[in-house]
Amino acid sequence: MPEPVLTRRTRVTPERIALIDAERGQQWTFQELLSAVTAAASELSESVDEDNWEADRTVRVGTLLPPSPAFVVAFHALRQLGWTLVGLERSQSVHALATRLKHTEPALVLCTSDTAEKANAATPESCPTMTVDAWNNHAGPHHRERPKREQELNESTALILFTSGTTGEPKGVRLTDRNLTASAEASAYRLGVSLNDRWLACLPVAHMGGIAPVIRTAQYGTTLVMQSEFDPKSTTMCIGEYEITGISLVPTQLRRLLAADRTALSSLETVLLGGAPASEELLAEASDEGISVYPTYGLTETASQVATAYPEQARLFPGTVGQPLYGTTVTVRSDGKIVGPNEQGEIVVSGPTVTPGYVDESETEAAFSEHGFHTGDVGYQDEAGRLWVVGRLDDLIQTGGELVAPNAVASVLTDHPLVGDVAVVGVPDAEWGERVSAVVVGDDEIVSAETARHELRDYCREQLASYEVPKTVTFVDSLPRTVSGTVDREAVCRLISTNQKS
Repeated sequence: MPEPVLTRRTRVTPERIALIDAERGQQWTFQELLSAVTAAASELSESVDEDNWEADRTVRVGTLLPPSPAFVVAFHALRQLGWTLVGLERSQSVHALATRLKHTEPALVLCTSDTAEKANAATPESCPTMTVDAWNNHAGPHHRERPKREQELNESTALILFTSGTTGEPKGVRLTDRNLTASAEASAYRLGVSLNDRWLACLPVAHMGGIAPVIRTAQYGTTLVMQSEFDPKSTTMCIGEYEITGISLVPTQLRRLLAADRTALSSLETVLLGGAPASEELLAEASDEGISVYPTYGLTETASQVATAYPEQARLFPGTVGQPLYGTTVTVRSDGKIVGPNEQGEIVVSGPTVTPGYVDESETEAAFSEHGFHTGDVGYQDEAGRLWVVGRLDDLIQTGGELVAPNAVASVLTDHPLVGDVAVVGVPDAEWGERVSAVVVGDDEIVSAETARHELRDYCREQLASYEVPKTVTFVDSLPRTVSGTVDREAVCRLISTNQKS
């Protein structure tokens, strides 16, 4: 049976710095981290009677935790036990958490003192909670590793994570150790790895964007720096203080970092940028500061990255997310058949990073075919295999008999100097079926919303087909987003509806 990644890494580089707590400045070597993990695994095994768990699946443990050393310890402790981590979002309502807990039936929920009340309210009586604030401290005495249940660790479910739920109900995605290992290897081949790398993790750890650095730094033997949440000012300071070389962000976060203090970002070499299209202007700004930005496309179901563009590709071919990563096969299909270069269709992915399925097996059957995982995303590949993602199948706007890709309209608007951030959706319309509508976070220079609205629509008429031009433009202070950083499209539609009524 393969050993957990942290055990294997510690044997190779025990004295290398594994983890730094950005808030308190504490650090752990791999040996010290393994000691803390083994102690936590012993504590967990004493809290759950594994013999009472169903024999046909591993023990599941929910984590209602921030990005922190406690989460890192919890993740590796659960892998040491061969149990499954169920990622739970701290920002969710008690009702939403209760729904996810009912769906996954964990034996235990780990929380911190500030989420204990919510955890206790959401969990059923049969599921206890454990507060693990103490796991943020330095390692205690080394505990004897408890024998794991006999199972093939590579094929057991390591994680259950819920999709972001930008449209429809989130689904519980199962990811195995094999998925996670393959994802880490493929990412290293594309981004490169240096022994001096320090990756800052500040994204929520209920999603792959937040968890991936925990796995990858242990596999690579590099240093992970944990910050409890992204904040432009404190994250910028953290990058400078700890000489961070890499970080995962969405475009809005990168824009805010550049606006906060560019001089503090001198150590930053790699930004893995996902969640939304990046404008040419933003990529150029980062490049001017010596920051290499890698636009990426990935899903929870593929353990993060599917395709990632090199910085030079992103500059030469604006909008592309590059070729698929090593080991990943991407096809673009329409009516089950592969379409030609530059023809649009659904993106279908296969390879070792792809989930074996959802918690709900009926959802698995609907999403897979003999060709692989059907993403529900619309895109195309050029003659060189570079991938462009146009939008979601269920996001496409049908207006007056024409189909409009929201991302294409948003990309045009993003390049206008008056636009700080934007989302484009279709809203019901008696005449057109759906109406193309844009919600814009305006630049500070906007004096009159009405004047800016006309200017933006005129700008779109110059670059888009007439049916693609937004019929309504609504200005807001910020876009509603999911915890993973993607635009919450249903919330955007509600915002437009509320604005029209007022």
